[in-house]
Amino acid sequence: MKDYEITIGIECHVQLATRTKLFSEVDNDAREKEPNSCVSPVDYALPGMLPRLNKEAVKMAVIAGHALNSEINLISRFDRKHYYYPDLPKGYQISQLYQPIIGAGYVKLPDGTKVRIEHAHMEEDAGKLSHFAGYSLVDLNRAGTPLIEIVSMPDIHSAAHARDYCKELWRIMTYAGVCFGDLYNGNMRFDVNISLAKPGEPLGTRAEIKNLNSFRSVERAVEYEYKRQSKLLDKDEKVVQETRGWSDDTGETTSQRSKEEAQDYRYMPEPDIPPIHLTKEFVEEQKAKMPKLPEDYREQFKGQIADDTLEILLDYQPLMGKLDELARGDALRGPAGPEPQASGSDGRDSAAGPRASIVKRVANWFASVLLAEEKSAEYLNDLPSAKQLDDLAEMTEKSELSSTGAKEVFLKFFDPQMRNRDAREIAKELNVLQENDAGALEKIVDEVLSDPACAKAVEDYKAGSEKVLGFLVGQVMKASKGKANPAAVQPILKKKLSK
Repeated sequence: MKDYEITIGIECHVQLATRTKLFSEVDNDAREKEPNSCVSPVDYALPGMLPRLNKEAVKMAVIAGHALNSEINLISRFDRKHYYYPDLPKGYQISQLYQPIIGAGYVKLPDGTKVRIEHAHMEEDAGKLSHFAGYSLVDLNRAGTPLIEIVSMPDIHSAAHARDYCKELWRIMTYAGVCFGDLYNGNMRFDVNISLAKPGEPLGTRAEIKNLNSFRSVERAVEYEYKRQSKLLDKDEKVVQETRGWSDDTGETTSQRSKEEAQDYRYMPEPDIPPIHLTKEFVEEQKAKMPKLPEDYREQFKGQIADDTLEILLDYQPLMGKLDELARGDALRGPAGPEPQASGSDGRDSAAGPRASIVKRVANWFASVLLAEEKSAEYLNDLPSAKQLDDLAEMTEKSELSSTGAKEVFLKFFDPQMRNRDAREIAKELNVLQENDAGALEKIVDEVLSDPACAKAVEDYKAGSEKVLGFLVGQVMKASKGKANPAAVQPILKKKLSK
């Protein structure tokens, strides 16, 4: 991407995780349900059926706005977007054009880059068409699902940043609790607008890639479009403003239809729904419900958990919640126990305090052990208690367990038969506790050094060869049946051999 500068703006459709649809009282979560089983007369537009606004959808839209660092408009209203939707029976979509509920904001990416949000508006989703040879079938389960459409400014200039922006949006919306985040079932979909121009020249003609539902697809589609558009510009041909589809199988975009402008949709104020009037108190009440977001966790664990490890774990909100619990010291807080040793009242600064090593160790177990398991997705629903993790980390730090032994105990936390067992109890049952008692270790060392099989190694060490020390440590480990702590054995060996 050297000859032309690429400019990208992204529209993200987020399905709100309400119990019912935006304008009707039927199930909003139609995943794995029979086609056309979650519909009402409002959804298939029987004559005389009027929409009734879902208050929970408004609440979630306000929470989403706060998560996007956006202004919340106290007055907003709906408009009709006239466009033929074969999977939306009434023939128009109820959306927001002139007065959206969410104003300007921004999303901060992991590398610190900020992508501005122009606005985000509420609207209803359309249904789903399935195409076959010679005919198509329609499923209206998704029709009327509450959406917010988040419209970015054209602040993105690479395929990697486009991917990172979409991924961060997904994290923010799921952490905020306003979306299920199931990309496979279309809970979030991305429309990517791409244009090319020579550096310093005005923006070029844009093409829009519709309905991308994975971060990798976003990245690949941008890379393909750059190549396609740059080839046209190199031949002094024009890029057509159009909507294009993406195929994961072919890795190519294909033309679908010309791209309409806002006036082509013949927007008009929605006559059946009055304007939404919010109070400042209502908006602040929703803000108070905000949980910690990915950026909060980055600040909390900065310098304590490696950046690459943290970015892996941020894809799993339950894991970050458990680390937060550990950082705040909740594992140590009993009915009448001491207050945790956290420097921040909300736990935000506690990872830099005495519990930093505990958090770091557990984070590494999550990333390298838990997520490597075949059943990791299932395990996320029933994580060990903070007390179990805290005890295990402390035992490991005190060298009561080797790194291998600690991993064995950690995985046993997910065994249904041992799920609620104490870490020390499990370690004893697995026979992985290390021997650290100096007196007991000295006896084992004396036995090893007096063994004729080790006489040559003892002579070599005294002759100046320290390489044999590892062999002798191994013999002590063998004699102790793996229970001796190698770190404690080595100084005892050196002391004995120096005499």
